[in-house]
Amino acid sequence: MLIPFGLGLAAGTGQAPWGLWFVTVAALAFWLNRPKSTRRAAFRDGWLFGAGYFAVSLHWIVSPFLVDIGSTGWMAPFALILMAGGAALFWAVASYVARPGSMVSAGLMIAGAEALRSYLFTGFPWALLGHIWIDTPLAQLAAFGGPHLLTLVTVMLGVACALLLQRQIWAATPPLAAVLGWVVLSIGPVPDYTGPTVRLVQPNAAQADKWDPIKSQMFFERMIGFTQDGDPPDLVVWPETAISYLLEYAGDALDQVAEASRGAPTVLGVNRRDGARYYNASIVLERGAIISNTYDKAHIVPFGEYIPGGELLAKFGIGSFAASQGGAFTAGPGARVVDVTGIGNARILICYEGIFAHEIGTIERPRLLILITNDAWFGPAAGPRQHLAQARLRAIEQGLPMVRVANTGISAMIDGKGRITNQIGMGQAGYIDAALPPALAPTIYSKLGDLPALLLLLLSGGLSIFATTQRWIDPTDKTT
Repeated sequence: MLIPFGLGLAAGTGQAPWGLWFVTVAALAFWLNRPKSTRRAAFRDGWLFGAGYFAVSLHWIVSPFLVDIGSTGWMAPFALILMAGGAALFWAVASYVARPGSMVSAGLMIAGAEALRSYLFTGFPWALLGHIWIDTPLAQLAAFGGPHLLTLVTVMLGVACALLLQRQIWAATPPLAAVLGWVVLSIGPVPDYTGPTVRLVQPNAAQADKWDPIKSQMFFERMIGFTQDGDPPDLVVWPETAISYLLEYAGDALDQVAEASRGAPTVLGVNRRDGARYYNASIVLERGAIISNTYDKAHIVPFGEYIPGGELLAKFGIGSFAASQGGAFTAGPGARVVDVTGIGNARILICYEGIFAHEIGTIERPRLLILITNDAWFGPAAGPRQHLAQARLRAIEQGLPMVRVANTGISAMIDGKGRITNQIGMGQAGYIDAALPPALAPTIYSKLGDLPALLLLLLSGGLSIFATTQRWIDPTDKTT
């Protein structure tokens, strides 16, 4: 039992901040090569492998519980155990239904399980197997098939390496050669861009201090100072919940922001209230402190911004982490683009929304993506870096530049190839002026979304099952 769990632990190191993609592929290959005598054994091995993988890749999930360690710290280990164990059930079921003795079938079922994990129960496509490629040329495949194509590539490389372990070189060579050829063709330098200047403002407000009345004013004044420094840019972007009180009470603060921006539009995060409903919102603030556009976060975080069955749980003192006034946020009406004067249309994403590749596309193609976030919830290490990696994939998938501004970091300008052109490091306060890269030609993924990759998964899985029923392949042959 320790072997599959240990292989899962190793596989998790492919995710940021480690980026050991080769360890993930090797661990996957060894796991696929393990004999599984019964479906019950396959279920157990799949769960253990997944539990190890998610325990490593999602270990940052304890961080929100440690912000107020006296009240919620005791929940931290249970959160990790439940999250890792629950996510591992997807891999356990995939291993159970895979064709006995077939590494190809097992790999395809795992890839299918990762796709299901992205959609079911509001979806949680974090630490997908395909995310390990973000710092490699293989990440560019996301422009064709998104994260699920990358996951499919991951498991097929795992199968190819497992075949090498069995000395089936003839079967392993084609996929390995195809990957090598793509890598060689995809290598290229990051160009120097010229375009509108965007100022990214990072206050570095620790989560424990963010809502303190005195310290929040200090962070606000820090952002004002960063905004009015130097030559005026063409666009200013502040992070999620940059202003620490409700929009209806923020008139004086907005006047200060508009004055500091010196005519440049400013995108910033703020909570707002509409009757009894609260929204995690962003606004576009124009000259004269005029709010030209408001976007309400549409995909809100379960247990973070609202609690399923919250009224019942509230009786036991259990509430969501980020919701204001002790209640819960309401989801906005949905995705849309907003006009930013002098820049063009922008698709604004707020924190959690940046992980859902299939929700990014809009009817009208924008000029850029803007992601504002408060990654202070995620701790200083793996969480923010994994969130940044996913933001880079969203840029590749859409072929659009992304302006990513985080409260504590990492804030970055990202081009349409997912390359970081400028950034502010983790845990730093400051600002950068970065040229906005051009929008690339619409990608296949921006037009078709997950459909091609999901159809490929269904077709491959169907052929695998059909081959077994027709006895095209010996179901006891472990090399197929």
